[in-house]
Amino acid sequence: MSDLYRSALSARLAKLPAELPPSGDEDEEGDSLGSLPGSGLGPPAMPSISGRRKKVKKEPNPAFSSISASSFFVQAVQVALPRRNLDCRVYYTPPGEAPSGANQTVMVLQHGAGYSGLSFACMAKEITDLSKGECGVLAIDARRHGRTVSTLETPDEDLSIGVLVDDFVDVIQAVYPDIKTSPTLILVGHSMGGSIVTRACPMLLDKKYKIGGVAVLDVVEGSAIDALPHMNNLLNARPDGFDSVEEAVEWHVTTKAIRNATSARISVPTIVKPSESSSPNVPPFIWRTTLRSTAPYWESWFLGLSSSFLSVRTARLLVLAGTDRLDKELMIGQMQGKFQMIVVPGTGHMLHEDDPTRLAEIMVDFWRRNERLVVGIKKVGES
Repeated sequence: MSDLYRSALSARLAKLPAELPPSGDEDEEGDSLGSLPGSGLGPPAMPSISGRRKKVKKEPNPAFSSISASSFFVQAVQVALPRRNLDCRVYYTPPGEAPSGANQTVMVLQHGAGYSGLSFACMAKEITDLSKGECGVLAIDARRHGRTVSTLETPDEDLSIGVLVDDFVDVIQAVYPDIKTSPTLILVGHSMGGSIVTRACPMLLDKKYKIGGVAVLDVVEGSAIDALPHMNNLLNARPDGFDSVEEAVEWHVTTKAIRNATSARISVPTIVKPSESSSPNVPPFIWRTTLRSTAPYWESWFLGLSSSFLSVRTARLLVLAGTDRLDKELMIGQMQGKFQMIVVPGTGHMLHEDDPTRLAEIMVDFWRRNERLVVGIKKVGES
């Protein structure tokens, strides 16, 4: 890493504390969409779990206590975005030295609705290990999520896609202000985050950032749009809150909303927060970002996603959990070889948490095929 690049980062990124405060990534998971794969709004609801409060308080189970993210990322910092009135949390592991003549590469990870950057913690660590430190990772908490906070007295609640994309681009510009020393960026988005990175890609290319590829995780426009009319009923399957952080983690694991307990113990604590209510009818811990409150923005997230994805001027990758039905536009695009598609069996909507090793293998392979190519060979998805 050059001295200039290192100094630019050190001005913005502080060392990760030994014990990261729990950070959360609310699930799109309780949204029951078993019959609507790839909807982008969550896995099947669990009918055995009532959305109503339990009358008997459940004692915290230490087996589901939170785990610090300090061993999964090197740094955590609040990045000031004055133009966006945001103090944005990012989790970062810088790239190591690249081979002679090659650019450094960072995978920029954007979570889905209700989650946080820590939903990528296990996958990020696997990417670092598999690439032997050569590939860096940068995970971002979106506005109204995780530890990103508004600097306004009355926070802007707008989560429309244009606002989220502008936030994302501003984070990139704040972390990498000098385009000449910026690493190559591979943009990776889960669910709502897939829509953000897809739409941000052309803007970053216009600003002359080097983009090595765009990867979208478990969201298909057609399925997502089809699911929207059913969402409010499906959200009723989720609990209103929990007696403790441990119970929130346990709920995600036992319902298989997240199938990897280690990942859940890192990511789930930031999806809930103390309720600050003295009412006995309000759980001690509630969702940090209630999915129902994001309903006005759902259509903006997903409408036009397929065409945006197929039109980005870089390599394209679509990773799905289980066999999905592609909408017509993606099906034609796949037949024309416009993008690479991989299905990861045995995972749910949170596929990058369920099987972080497999997802890391896919992402590192995507990076190697597109950023370590022999001159003259086309990238995956390039026509």
